[in-house]
Amino acid sequence: MKNTKKFKESVKKQLPLTGPESRTVKDLMDWYCNNTNTHGCRRIAVSRGRLRRWIWICFTLTAVAIIFWQYTLLVMSYYSVTVSVMVKYQTLSFPAVTVCNINPYKPNTTISLMDELNRQARKILEKLYGFCTDCGSGNFSSRSLSLDDIPVKTRSLNLLQDMSLIKVETAKDGQLVASDIVTDLQYRISGTAITRMYNNMDLTSLGGQGHVGFKVCNQGQDNCVIYTFNSGITALQEWYRLNFIDIMAQVPNEKKAEMGYSADELIVSCMYDGQACDSRNFTLFQHPLHGNCYTFNSGNDGNILQTLIGGNARGLKLILYTENDDYNPFLFTSMGAKVIVTDQNEYPLIDDVGLEVQTAMETLVGLQLTDSAKLSQPYSDCTVDGSDVMEENLYNKSYSLQICLHSCFQKEMVNSCGCAYYEQPLPPGAEYCSYEKFPGWIYCYYQLQDKFVNERLPCQDVCKEPCNSKDFEITKSLAQWPSGASEAWVIRLLDWERGLNGTLSKNDLVNLAIFYQDLNWRSLSESPANSIVTLLSNFGGQNGLWMSCSVVCFIEIWEVFLVDILTILVRNWFRKAKLWWNKKKEGQEQVYNQNRHTGHDNPVCVEDEDPPTFHTAMQLPCVQTGEVPSTPPPQYDALRIQNVFDEQFSDTEVN
Repeated sequence: MKNTKKFKESVKKQLPLTGPESRTVKDLMDWYCNNTNTHGCRRIAVSRGRLRRWIWICFTLTAVAIIFWQYTLLVMSYYSVTVSVMVKYQTLSFPAVTVCNINPYKPNTTISLMDELNRQARKILEKLYGFCTDCGSGNFSSRSLSLDDIPVKTRSLNLLQDMSLIKVETAKDGQLVASDIVTDLQYRISGTAITRMYNNMDLTSLGGQGHVGFKVCNQGQDNCVIYTFNSGITALQEWYRLNFIDIMAQVPNEKKAEMGYSADELIVSCMYDGQACDSRNFTLFQHPLHGNCYTFNSGNDGNILQTLIGGNARGLKLILYTENDDYNPFLFTSMGAKVIVTDQNEYPLIDDVGLEVQTAMETLVGLQLTDSAKLSQPYSDCTVDGSDVMEENLYNKSYSLQICLHSCFQKEMVNSCGCAYYEQPLPPGAEYCSYEKFPGWIYCYYQLQDKFVNERLPCQDVCKEPCNSKDFEITKSLAQWPSGASEAWVIRLLDWERGLNGTLSKNDLVNLAIFYQDLNWRSLSESPANSIVTLLSNFGGQNGLWMSCSVVCFIEIWEVFLVDILTILVRNWFRKAKLWWNKKKEGQEQVYNQNRHTGHDNPVCVEDEDPPTFHTAMQLPCVQTGEVPSTPPPQYDALRIQNVFDEQFSDTEVN
């Protein structure tokens, strides 16, 4: 058996090493090229002649490059989508329609809050442009008190004094001079002034009339910025708006609801699908700037109206009373109503996408419903319902990109300024900004708004587009209303119904009709351009075309070029390490042997505790202390053969 085993081992040593047993990577490559099913590699190994071998190397490398190029195109096409459009005629749910009066509050309910602000605005116009709004016509001006009789309201006085309108001009010596329009106080300034569009403007280039703006400072009053505007109208409106929201932020919601227009006051006539409706079919929605708004078909009661037939006659028809003479002349310069059409689950962002409807006109709004469905990861970076967006939804409605951006800005406002912006929902545990509690909130707001516009806040990175959306395409048409022939009886009849005693005018009325143009429901949906099965099939086709290999060939390549090569490298490294260790060990043993006393210099000795034997009895005992003495060199003269008679004894010596 032992001879057989030795014979097998000797035969095994004589056989060539193949596959992972190869000693070098070159031997492994030779074995692979001679045994693989990939034709190009085999032709490289068996080709005779250097020229033919290099030709096959070029062909093989070119085929591999083409395969990787095709792989890239296939992977890119896998992440592409195709859009399919489907049009279907069906019954549609009527959308939620929210209407607001552009003028938010009735002037007789805000006179105690806004008189000082209105007085300052009229005084600014008089001193800046030389005319007074009290001299014009209009019930708003006639109801105003004289400038000397208006009591100063401490609620808005601090902000009015610290953020008054100024005029920036260039003096004769080239220095910049800022003049307080109300107090006539002048002081020199330097540097640049930031415009409302947040771009720096060189004040040395100002013309003779200068620019109007206002100065805002941080809470410590040690850092101030002058915001200038190209138009005095824009400057006055922005200044008035900031003071307005600072005042209204301190008013409770219940009080603001009483200050606004009720549904019965706003809605004169209502009809849906040929049937009469009234204020009971509307739901109150409070907007920060537009006061009391009302939503038709909000779905809060669980019922959503359906539309069976398209056309103007089957939609919603409204006549709204906007009371033009009650408008605040500084907050808004337009008159009419604002309308927005949304789904029942969407928040009505009136300021962002609201539609303004003018008075004395009949406005027809035709709708076309389009549903859009996009694919999420890995095809796009959209979100299905906003649950994967790391931002809290403050609006308590379905997710949208605008809602996410507003919520993110409000969160940054609370974190940076310590208070919430009035025009957006209030986060839990926060309070709205007011100058009495947060003197530097306007400065902080502008700085934060500048970062938001220039995308230096994380909002644009966090918020994503929704994958599913419902869009209402609007077609708007206008016509004069009422006509000259019908104006007399229409206005007179509505005046009698409202009990206005002949004061109603067509400029106070808005005629609005909202309807589906047709019931063709349009659906835009995305689908993958290629499925996994198609992708794998394309991969297989490219492999067979260019390299005549299959999945098994790829497994073989993976095994040889990754597993086997790594095994050989590790084995060679381990062998070299072992040889190095053996050489190091042999060197240490040689040094040790040189230091040991052996041979005749170190006689063999035994320990005392060894059992006595015949051989040990003939050996010397070991020296317990000190070094073992070495054996003296032999006396070679003693080895000479001497005659016995050569030795002379003293008693026989001859004298």
